[in-house]
Amino acid sequence: MCGIAGFVGQGSVVDLKRMTDALIHRGPDEEGLWVDESSGAYLGHRRLSILDVAGGHQPMWTRDGSLGIVFNGEIYNFAELRKELEDIGHQFETDHSDTEVLLHGYRQWGRNLTMRLNGMWAFALYDRKSGILFCSRDRVGKKPFYYTMQNGTFAFASELTALIKHPAIRAKVSSRSLKKYFAYGYIPSPLSLYDGISKLPAGCSLEYSLAEGTLKVHRYWLFVLEPVEERPAGIEQRWADELLHLLEGAVDRRLVSDVPLGVFLSGGVDSSAVAAIAARQLGAGQVETFSIGFEETDFDESRYARMAATHVGSRHHLEMLSLDKARELLPEIFNRVDEPMGDSSLLPTFLLCRHARRHVTVALGGDGADELFAGYAPFRALRWARLYSGLVPRPVHEAIRLLMGRLPTGHGYMNLDFKIKRTLRGLSYPERLWNPVWMSALDEHELEQLFQEPLEMEDVFSEAIELWDASQPAGLEEQTLQFFTRLYLENDILTKIDRASMMNSLEVRAPFLDIDVIDFARKIPMEYKLRHGQTKYLLKKAMEPLLPRQILYRAKQGFAVPVARWFRDSSLLRGGAGTVDGLSPGFVARMLAEHRAGRANQHAFLWSYWVLEAAARRLQ
Repeated sequence: MCGIAGFVGQGSVVDLKRMTDALIHRGPDEEGLWVDESSGAYLGHRRLSILDVAGGHQPMWTRDGSLGIVFNGEIYNFAELRKELEDIGHQFETDHSDTEVLLHGYRQWGRNLTMRLNGMWAFALYDRKSGILFCSRDRVGKKPFYYTMQNGTFAFASELTALIKHPAIRAKVSSRSLKKYFAYGYIPSPLSLYDGISKLPAGCSLEYSLAEGTLKVHRYWLFVLEPVEERPAGIEQRWADELLHLLEGAVDRRLVSDVPLGVFLSGGVDSSAVAAIAARQLGAGQVETFSIGFEETDFDESRYARMAATHVGSRHHLEMLSLDKARELLPEIFNRVDEPMGDSSLLPTFLLCRHARRHVTVALGGDGADELFAGYAPFRALRWARLYSGLVPRPVHEAIRLLMGRLPTGHGYMNLDFKIKRTLRGLSYPERLWNPVWMSALDEHELEQLFQEPLEMEDVFSEAIELWDASQPAGLEEQTLQFFTRLYLENDILTKIDRASMMNSLEVRAPFLDIDVIDFARKIPMEYKLRHGQTKYLLKKAMEPLLPRQILYRAKQGFAVPVARWFRDSSLLRGGAGTVDGLSPGFVARMLAEHRAGRANQHAFLWSYWVLEAAARRLQ
């Protein structure tokens, strides 16, 4: 796993080095710089050595020097692709580098290379003969890629922090992006925090012409549900068996490493499934697992992690997160998170990655299962939400919402009052806005108070609305699943795990996001994912031979952190409220006062604000 940066246009090798220095946490093992002053092309790389430690240096070039690449990621089917290319006549220089497979694959298949890859990636490949810089990002967005065209310079980097180190790049905070940040809890691609700087969306590639100074973005892949229609007898068990077989293949591909490797284990279905398969493939006692516990018992899952570890026979490592430890970690996280994100589970994810990095360089996790197999709480709420929405007139709904707003406020894990209030808030809007509003830290009126101006929800949530409309006439459950797979997964979940892991120089791999597993999940009808309120129905059935029912069928608990209590009960997150330009200091102060007085649970907004405030301080 690595960090990449580069540019075409104004600048020098000093500027390139400044960019790569900002990515040292992503690649502490080695630095590589390449400069062609005649064309104005500069490529930089920071390496975290995982495969072919001796031979995988970057930027990497073909023998004739016509193709060069800087690459961040892992290609899990590189051995099969290498053999196919060798059979055609390609000659390789390295022993087993997946980076070199990209070079020869591009020479053979051009831009169609991306459709042959099974893995995670962000890369920039320079074709010197055609004068094209070909850049690509993996199908679901596991690896980041920021780019911009400013002042006659095209520049790219793995992180915003590195990109704006180039002197030609200006970093002006985007007002539109800020509104979306507080609405979603993240900034959806292709937007970034700054005007004029974009994120290459998942499943997209980019071509920059050095001669013409133009760039074109094209989509090579998109997650679309295509459920099969036939339901022959015995199909449920056959699908469960096939899913287990595909997961075994996905885990096996991700166990290839030249450095120590382990598995994240929360004790939930997803991570336990990965750990169980890895343990069966590597043998008893050969898998190291890692988990985080909390002193607050209603947030703590460590007993389930220990149960799963005992069942699969792993060597388990547990670290507890206390208020004192959080107080120690938060300044480091806030100051290094790059683009701000409003998901407070970034904190335990960071600690988990730091904990694992003391023992291993690569970890497997369960990311992607909730999105592919309908594992989130809103899926269970949809049936009753639609029934309620159809039966309760709007004036009655508003009266109920007002009454529920007077319920005592709790700060435990997913308190009943929190779920009721959040559900009723979403039901104040049309169906196409239910999911983003349910997930949002603020409602429409609060957003307007924060920004001190009227807002159009159709613009604030334009990505969610566009996705909803594009997935018609699918059912409500299917549309919700596409919201999570195409919007939330890329911009929240995968961004969080990338930042938390890379801040600790740890590579994290996601077997559930193997392309074979994804294609299988796309074709499974919704009733095999969500059945009678049971989320991830088929996945749980598939794992019954490997995991106990206490793990498979216990109530889901997300990787939440008791930040609501910490805001209320401690000085942990007291800061210089009101220092972000364009936001109402009075609104921020009121939200903090309401939360600490116990009148409302505003932890989602307060966390989002404090992360943003830290980013604003870095720009000053």
